[in-house]
Amino acid sequence: MKIKYILELVVFICGAIVMIFELVGSRVLGPYFGTSTIVWASLIGVIMGSLSLGYYIGGKLADKDSSFKNLSLIILFSAISISLTIFIKDSLLLVLQINTIIGSILASLFLFFPASFFLGMVSPYAAKLKIENLNTSGTTIGNLYAISTAGSIVGTFLSGFYLIPNFGTNKLLIILSLSLVMVSLLISTTNHIKIKLSLLFFVFITLLVSYGIDSIGAKNGFIDIDTAYNRIWIYDRIDTNTNKPVKIMGINNENHSSMFLDSDDLVSKYAKYYNLASHFNPDFKKTLILGGAGYSYPKYFLLKYPEATIDVVEIDPKVTELARKYFRLTENERLNIYHEDGRIFLNKTKNKYDIIFGDAFSSRNSLPYQLTTKEAVQRKYDILNDNGIVVLNIISAIDGKRGEFLRAEYATYKSIFPQVFIFPVTFLDNGEKPQNIILIALKSEKEQAFTNIDPEINEYLQRLWKKEISLDIPVLTDDFAPVDHYISRCFN
Repeated sequence: MKIKYILELVVFICGAIVMIFELVGSRVLGPYFGTSTIVWASLIGVIMGSLSLGYYIGGKLADKDSSFKNLSLIILFSAISISLTIFIKDSLLLVLQINTIIGSILASLFLFFPASFFLGMVSPYAAKLKIENLNTSGTTIGNLYAISTAGSIVGTFLSGFYLIPNFGTNKLLIILSLSLVMVSLLISTTNHIKIKLSLLFFVFITLLVSYGIDSIGAKNGFIDIDTAYNRIWIYDRIDTNTNKPVKIMGINNENHSSMFLDSDDLVSKYAKYYNLASHFNPDFKKTLILGGAGYSYPKYFLLKYPEATIDVVEIDPKVTELARKYFRLTENERLNIYHEDGRIFLNKTKNKYDIIFGDAFSSRNSLPYQLTTKEAVQRKYDILNDNGIVVLNIISAIDGKRGEFLRAEYATYKSIFPQVFIFPVTFLDNGEKPQNIILIALKSEKEQAFTNIDPEINEYLQRLWKKEISLDIPVLTDDFAPVDHYISRCFN
């Protein structure tokens, strides 16, 4: 390779690694803080700030002493910074789970500031080395920054479409570190070569340790998988209510599905309230559920209602694959699975349904806001038959600051449906406590009875919330839906 192209290659690779590192950062923080706009703002803000400081310091240092030796060391320091995150991230993130805003900012500072700072120093330092004529300095600097940005574009697409789903978080961090070590060696002079080779060996051993940890975890029944959409943990534990062994699918460190190892009975109490659908629309045939996860309820539904069909919309095809492998999901002619965003499905479907179940709001840290809005609720109303109903699981309080999300969603459904009821699953007399709440919206205006000959259904009906629900929170719309902030205030 000609010497004049080495700096172009360096800034291209470092530009790509900056964006890959940022996207991997969302997977590092996701299991502990979620993937809300709050977390993304913390991560992007810290990385942009560290890059800016790196640009400034890098330019200052380059003016004082610009050499390939120093640039090589800067890149090496960034490699070490990335490599070390794999050892400290989980312990650090456990300690910082005190508050979503403060915790995500501090975590971003500790984990992503050092490497991003050193990577920010690369472009101005390379520009100083590249400038040969002051008359063309602007062109030289512009070319290098354009190449760096092109690298960032490639890194963005590469990580989102290929690297994260295929390598996972830990392995990808090590790959980034190894790549930077190799770049450092590429531009290295004979000085420090032994030190760099030793560090390369250290990073290589770290890679082996990472593979070893993943292997041990898999053997112990703990599975950690990155997909194009989520970080998923699968593990076994004992259910505290029944003392029976269950298998858990955790998506971004939140329990999104539980399954008894010896039966398809429902583990989650809130999911049993979905049976209220048979009270409000006893003749239902065709149903839809938004959110699949481990497919616990769809499996139960197929057994309990042999005359009905259920369509499942699950955005992540890997989730379905894992459900087939670990959660006894099998083919059934009454089960149809659609792998796409729930809102997109609502917008384009021509199907008509008797019941729409909602199980996509299980997160305490982030949820798909596009399913919460008046426009989405209107589409649900439109695709329901005349006696159709929506049965929606929400995690929120009812009253006070912690109940803002519930009241916002309640107001949104009330703006479309003539009848809306809520059923608190745990705390019937305390509206201040966050809990699972079942919201039921009826397309019919017919007056409803709240008794049933089935003892289980009747028990759920008696948990109807009869107190007034304040309509003090604006209706959610595609233009205004600050649900991440409502949820943040609910649990912090």
